[in-house]
Amino acid sequence: MKKQPIRIMVVEDEILVGIMIAKKLRAFGYDVRDVITSGEEAIDQAGYDQPQVILMDVTLSGSINGLQAARQIKVKYNIPIILFSGYNKEDLAKEAEKIEPVAIVSKMGSIAELQAAIEKAVAG
Repeated sequence: MKKQPIRIMVVEDEILVGIMIAKKLRAFGYDVRDVITSGEEAIDQAGYDQPQVILMDVTLSGSINGLQAARQIKVKYNIPIILFSGYNKEDLAKEAEKIEPVAIVSKMGSIAELQAAIEKAVAG
């Protein structure tokens, strides 16, 4: 029996960056749907798609940023969150403590770092 691919939601307001990340993840066998661009849409879509892990940018379009959306998703659906940003990881870690993300990765980080975070998220 073939193992089902891991379902990932990519939330990124810079659509070209989101598409690039989604394309890389698909190339490694992950099931990635459309790229979500706003916090509000991420909350709604998380309930609908029930992804196994969410890759969430901190800065999003709309009135809810990535940290606020991640907090609501964790409370409502308890889906593991991987935060990513172009900002300093140490500064972000302080803000993200309450969300308890699986990992905080750099937007410009390696795909290997992202894969390790995804595997950690689904392992529990």
